[in-house]
Amino acid sequence: MTATRSKPFSVFGIVLAVLLLSLASCGGPGPDAPAERVLNRGLGSAPDSFDPHKARSVQSGTVLRDIGEALLTHTPGGELTGGVAEAWSVSDDGLVYTFTLRGDARWSNGEPVTAEDFVYSFRRLVDPATAAFSAESAAPVENAEEILAGDLAPEELGVQAVGERQLEIRLAQATPYYLSLLAHTSTQPVYAPGVERHGDAFARPGNLVTNGPYRLVHADPASLVEIERNPYYWNGAETAIGEVHYHVLSQPASEYNRYRAGELDITDSVPAESFAAIREAHPDELRVAQTLAIYYYGFNVTKPPFEGNPDLRAALSMAIDREVLVERITGRGEAPAYSFVPPGLPGYEPPKLPFADLSRQERIDRARRLYDRAGYSDDNPARIELRYNTLDTHQRIAEAVQVMWRDVLGVETELINEEFQVLLANMRAREVTQVFRSAWSGTYLDAHSFLSILESGNEANLTGFANAEYDALMRRAETEANPKTRRLYLEEAERVLLSEHALIPLYYYVSKHLVSPDIEGWQDTILDYHYSHHLSFRAPD
Repeated sequence: MTATRSKPFSVFGIVLAVLLLSLASCGGPGPDAPAERVLNRGLGSAPDSFDPHKARSVQSGTVLRDIGEALLTHTPGGELTGGVAEAWSVSDDGLVYTFTLRGDARWSNGEPVTAEDFVYSFRRLVDPATAAFSAESAAPVENAEEILAGDLAPEELGVQAVGERQLEIRLAQATPYYLSLLAHTSTQPVYAPGVERHGDAFARPGNLVTNGPYRLVHADPASLVEIERNPYYWNGAETAIGEVHYHVLSQPASEYNRYRAGELDITDSVPAESFAAIREAHPDELRVAQTLAIYYYGFNVTKPPFEGNPDLRAALSMAIDREVLVERITGRGEAPAYSFVPPGLPGYEPPKLPFADLSRQERIDRARRLYDRAGYSDDNPARIELRYNTLDTHQRIAEAVQVMWRDVLGVETELINEEFQVLLANMRAREVTQVFRSAWSGTYLDAHSFLSILESGNEANLTGFANAEYDALMRRAETEANPKTRRLYLEEAERVLLSEHALIPLYYYVSKHLVSPDIEGWQDTILDYHYSHHLSFRAPD
């Protein structure tokens, strides 16, 4: 697929150059003028990609929401609002969505963002050659499933430009949450000439052309990501902060030290071991809020010892004392998890693990019986590898689980600490993983945001779980127009998932940030999205 684009009229460049020279000679900021203040944000782990179609990590999503913009976006309070789209309508049958793009939407090189840009980007998202991590965000679109399966060409996708600023999206079936999907970073447009010219390198600094409030300037995955204001952004007048530095600091303690030194304005997290002291020292700066995310251990169910062995999986899950983990290890307001979908979603009541209401001793007794039935004993203990990525909290949780498995069941567990990118690659390959640490954050306010990732063939399904009943229930939910019936399908699907023990829910996250008193515009949201262009520095007294 090729893309062509006319270059801006050259007279414009001459006029712009003259204008800049005039401004320079007419009293612009002098050499002694104070530099504009940079917003310094902690990012946690390194982002894995700035390609919205291939990015996997929460950290990549955080940066992508600053440098790119989809058809829809979020208000500071987390509500859906227009992004590149200034207006939209939905047909009575819920199958046809029509969007009108803003006339002043621009790429970071000044070129207009058009409906064809979105057509190109949606096709690339579902093209099997792209191997997009979040291709399922386009699954409701007409012919998307067939294209992802390789049965149709990407050009058959139900997305078309009906004018330079008019985009039409046709769905295969009515999808109640579809508008929420159109704020996800995977639906951001990519600049076609850049992709065609640079291939996968189009997302590198110097090559990357984006359409959000900021543009990428520098990226050292090990330490720092720098972005600066996109001068062509349609709402640039409301972007108060001109430059943002994202600091890659995988240890919350390092973030806290940088925050105390005044080197960070916002932290990505706070250290568990210092949480009580931080709450006392910074009561007005510590922001803790419920969020739509879960911390879990996944089983690789495609290989021994967990393939075809739900008894062993269930025994390991029951042996873990989740209350001890959240009280003594994490200790920052997290709640023990007995479902995969976190509580708090409107119109959904997550079912619980079958043993959730048992006492601790009853769980231990049942876990031991299942362990014996799975073929293990003191004389023949299970030997398991548990992988997790580099972070003190992950290590402390893994060490606690290692002790619980040993004391309750006699399991011998080898802990393997891997860098985040290595762990991601191993989880996806499913060759060496047995048990692995993972997490999932909901990207829209619907249980489907969680349950869909365990469907057969989903790129985000790192466990390899495949269950025909589960897949059938999810398909019924996707085509069901009645909200109450749809909820029943989703809840039953989660019951199937929990009964198979393909993963171990451990706890539900809360968002935990330190936010400088100098920052204005911060609001806590269940999605924990905090766009830099919504923030500003407080004016000095």
